Amino acid sequence: MHQVRTTCPYCGVGCGVVADVEEATLTSVGGDRDHPANFGRLCVKGSALHETLGDQGRLTRPRVDGREVDWQTALDAVAERLAATRQAHGDGAVAAYLSGQLLTEDYYVANKLFKGFLGTPHLDTNSRLCMASAVAGYKRALGADAVPCSYEDLEEAELVVLVGSNLAWNHPVLYQRLRTAKARNPLMRVVVIDPRITDSCEIADLYLGLAPGSDARLFNGLLAFMADRGRLDRVYVDGHVDGLDEALAAAWQDDTSLEAVAADCDLDPEALQTFYYWFASQLHVVSLYSQGINQSSSGTDKCNAIINCHLAGGKIGLPGAGPFSITGQPNAMGGREVGGLANQLAAHMDYDSPGALDRVSRFWATETLTPTLPEGPGHKAVALFEAIERGEVRALWVMATNPAVSLPEANRVRAALAKCPLVIVSECMANTDLLAYADIVLPASSWSEKDGTVTNSERRLSRQRGMLPPPGEARHDWWIIGQVARRLGYGEAFDYTHPAEIFDEHARLSGFENDAAARGEGFRLFDISGLAGLDRAGYDALAPIQWPVNAAAPHGTARLFEDGRFATPSGRARLLPVRPRGPAQALDAMRPLRLNTGRVRDQWHTMSRTGRAPRLMNHRAEPFIEVHPEDALDAGLGDQQLARLKGADGDYLGRVRLAKGQRRGEVFVPMHWTDQFSKRARMGGLLAAHLDPFSGQPESKHGAVALGPLPLGWEATLLVATDLSGEAPWRDEAAYWARIPLAHGERWQLAGGEPDEGAASLDDWLTRLSSWLPVAPALWCTDPTDGRLRAAGVEEGRLRWWLMVGPPAELPGLTWLDERLAEAARGEALAEGQRRRLLAGCDSGEADAGPLVCSCHQVGQQAIVAAIHGGDTSVEALGARLACGTQCGSCIPELKSLIEESAEQEARHARVDQKLEKQAL
Repeated sequence: MHQVRTTCPYCGVGCGVVADVEEATLTSVGGDRDHPANFGRLCVKGSALHETLGDQGRLTRPRVDGREVDWQTALDAVAERLAATRQAHGDGAVAAYLSGQLLTEDYYVANKLFKGFLGTPHLDTNSRLCMASAVAGYKRALGADAVPCSYEDLEEAELVVLVGSNLAWNHPVLYQRLRTAKARNPLMRVVVIDPRITDSCEIADLYLGLAPGSDARLFNGLLAFMADRGRLDRVYVDGHVDGLDEALAAAWQDDTSLEAVAADCDLDPEALQTFYYWFASQLHVVSLYSQGINQSSSGTDKCNAIINCHLAGGKIGLPGAGPFSITGQPNAMGGREVGGLANQLAAHMDYDSPGALDRVSRFWATETLTPTLPEGPGHKAVALFEAIERGEVRALWVMATNPAVSLPEANRVRAALAKCPLVIVSECMANTDLLAYADIVLPASSWSEKDGTVTNSERRLSRQRGMLPPPGEARHDWWIIGQVARRLGYGEAFDYTHPAEIFDEHARLSGFENDAAARGEGFRLFDISGLAGLDRAGYDALAPIQWPVNAAAPHGTARLFEDGRFATPSGRARLLPVRPRGPAQALDAMRPLRLNTGRVRDQWHTMSRTGRAPRLMNHRAEPFIEVHPEDALDAGLGDQQLARLKGADGDYLGRVRLAKGQRRGEVFVPMHWTDQFSKRARMGGLLAAHLDPFSGQPESKHGAVALGPLPLGWEATLLVATDLSGEAPWRDEAAYWARIPLAHGERWQLAGGEPDEGAASLDDWLTRLSSWLPVAPALWCTDPTDGRLRAAGVEEGRLRWWLMVGPPAELPGLTWLDERLAEAARGEALAEGQRRRLLAGCDSGEADAGPLVCSCHQVGQQAIVAAIHGGDTSVEALGARLACGTQCGSCIPELKSLIEESAEQEARHARVDQKLEKQAL
């Protein structure tokens, strides 16, 4: 066995991972104690990385027009069809859509091919959906896409403001780092600003549940508050910042009294005043913001409203101070460094950067090849698919992302993909929604096989080290792109044999004609020229380091702008005048509810990897709709009832979750479910394609929807051996279905029928089961009064499937049944006692464990509630009894909520008992 140090492929924290490899198998993973991003911590997704591997479900051979072919044929087809498209329709008819899942080296080669040699500007990335507004805000204010902070600033701050960020779920390791820092420093305050009460509120000293979309109004009010009370840093502003008067004039166009701002933001004036006073009176303030700010039709202005307050107060360039945009994807920043956005060239040079076109062209030129760079920016993500729909873009190459799910108006995007003459998809997984639209499919390597670098949210480059060979004929993305480039006649410019060579070229370009000392024309803050010239051994041994890395900073740079010099031509930062705007997606009588979207704790993006780990599926096993109890009552819905949301471009089916932390008139849905895991649970179809005018980022946090019941006659749970799933014919008959992987099989939640049909008869269900499954029912029992049914299929003494007709709340614990499926897979027959207990589904008749709360130790809600009722009324006591909360800590906020709910329930019962006693007297 040997160990490999690498990085986690999920969120932008960029955790270091130590992986144990034995006989070409990844056996376990743990946190890297020496990595400065996480110091050994891992969240549950990271600690389950080795469970998401294996050849099953992977793409292993290229396909052209639905037929498996060898690589020579596939690469020839890509090159020939791209060349034919350019010849017939011009360079601009070709486009690429990339992903923050790619390594920097993959990204660099793709950007170089499309912009430098195919001559098309139409290369964009799914980072457009999450980080584009943060990028635009930084560039407008600071002169560069440069996060000024480091993670250690969270530990040195006096005040940390979480705004539009559920850090506890979306960046769990960073949240635990902040939580620990707060415990060590009782003087630190944390403010959470979010329309929803989330698990991040567990450490909040103050929670502001503002109205969706009112963030700019809130921070404009803060800027005015600081000015009115003499809390601006006039010395810092005079020496380093322009635009204060204009920014204040814009803020003062509205009534900036506490009462007026509080009314517009739907906040308590006293709570608002507390936040304003804390921010204004502290110097060491970090504002940590994410998608709740960015994913708006005015996201860039919201980012600048936050940055304005930091600049005007001098709260930047100091330990524990700065506006800190936390990145969504593991390499979203690395993709921006190489030019992965449609308005960029490369190495933080834009089309409008003085001399950039000539500089990049000269750098990429070879002895016989001269690049043909486009003159201006290309289509950003949403506009790119609109251009496909119009027929202007006729060839699209998608790498490591799933636009058929993630973009707004997703059904319209699918229609555009269906009519596009050439769709090429580089993908590692065999089942994604996008592959149905692919003419050419190229099997790519995945996390455990990739070799290169990534950059996390604090500008830290880390080595991603491959541990395993790619399965079958899968290949690295940089190799695939380079092979196509050679066939197109650009081999001299793409003669790479190892990612170290690509990284060296990228590092050299970052320092090419980049005079950091003079900071004159062409100066770019992004500079890793100090890492150029590394040999293979030096590249392999590269330790995590923050850019800039150059002659002036050979060991990297932890914090930017400490000298008050910014990356603008004048060297001074800019305050921007911001006029608050509400959400572009208007509510009306047909769609009266405001929709919010986001991630859940244990899943990543479209679940193509995390969905392979059964223990990650049980915290939130099905698509859901989080709604306030009173809104659910108005819609005629109860907790755990199936419901339908109707939105801009489609509908969404999910199970209702009642949440008092949800504001009235608003609902929340997760972003993860696709057609691979459920029927009509793609959140992209609920959103209209309203864009930020500066960044092009779509408004994904402010949809408009209608909520209502899903009419049904029955619900059922079907457990099947994996080999019986196949085409899963029950999907066609069910009005709703959700697929939930188990350790040894699959669980399907099904619902269908008409409400007025009454309970289906036993004969009807036996007929249905016979049509669904090749193994006939062997055992069954039924209650004809309410339609309840349990049945099992047994073949050669082995359990092959199990069914319960009834709501999932009536399920037994499913672990026992999953173990029987495992025995069947090994060819072991049921023992006589086990066969008698099949319909009960368990040894002792215990109920289902409920939603999984602690994924690390597989502890369900029912066991936790029972322990609380038994006297374990602290997180520590629960950890001692059940081990929950003792590993990654992600479940601690939920444990605290369950403890509080139990205490409230006991208090209610006590009040009822007292009332009954008084009545008896």
